[in-house]
Amino acid sequence: MTSHFGRAAATTLAVGAAAGAAAFAWGTLVERQLFTLRRVSAPVLAPGSKPIRVLHLSDLHLAPWQAGKQEWVRSLAALKPDLIVDTGDNLGHIEAYAALERTLEPLRGIPGVFVNGSNDYWAPGFKNPLKYFLGPSKTNTAPVALDLEREHGIFAALGWKDLNNAAAAIDINGTHIEFFGVDDPHRHYDKLESVSGALDSLRETEAENAPDEEALEERNTLVIGVAHAPYQRVLNAFLVHGAEVMFAGHTHGGQVCVPGFGALVTNCDIPRKQVKGLSTWARGRRRAFLNVSAGLGTSIYAPVRFACLPEATLLTLTAKP
Repeated sequence: MTSHFGRAAATTLAVGAAAGAAAFAWGTLVERQLFTLRRVSAPVLAPGSKPIRVLHLSDLHLAPWQAGKQEWVRSLAALKPDLIVDTGDNLGHIEAYAALERTLEPLRGIPGVFVNGSNDYWAPGFKNPLKYFLGPSKTNTAPVALDLEREHGIFAALGWKDLNNAAAAIDINGTHIEFFGVDDPHRHYDKLESVSGALDSLRETEAENAPDEEALEERNTLVIGVAHAPYQRVLNAFLVHGAEVMFAGHTHGGQVCVPGFGALVTNCDIPRKQVKGLSTWARGRRRAFLNVSAGLGTSIYAPVRFACLPEATLLTLTAKP
């Protein structure tokens, strides 16, 4: 009988090991390259307004040899979005600038905004994946600095606006959009106290340049907040400043998920159920649509995704009923 149970246990272990190996092979060789487009909509515009198609890109973690990812992102220009929102962590290698420039070139001329993630400042390094269960990841002891100015030059050439602790405005399809954003909250580069001043300065400048006060009052205005990492302190502050739509990335959607359960970690303090996709963020009577992108990449030191496809999002902003 002992022999029987021993054989059964050995068989169970062998089956478990084979399943684990198959899941690892799927996550590293297949799923992380199954780029997908999430399509969602949010009724936030004034009644009668024309829709605005927003392409949300995040967490490319681009390396020079990732040709498939580059071609897939380039193909998104065929969607003809009205606006690009890039929520950071674009670089995954110290020599990825030419690849990033080529990847985004088809989007040139489309209005866009961007904020930084930590991997726009610092090159990736090896981290023990088990430490993610202990809380948000920490900075490497000796990180390699990236050329942030060079990356921002690529975005400027595309015509995108820098929202790192700043504000900007764009008119799209008859809607006046006020944007504000913060630098990477995960590395505490965000300056939430600067948002009010940035918005006030933006509105004062617009008032000075407006043909008359009546034109300012009559225009349809939408307020959008943008950050890399969706920490609750940031999202709550965005609500206070009037955001009606918020964009973020950083979480990778959990990156490794359990079917039927979802993300194991979020790498910040956002609830697991809001680790990716479109949801509503509410505090008291204030609420806004929140889109958290699961992102398109992974660190080159942890190239695996499981039950969490790499994604970009096409969010169509529509008129309120």
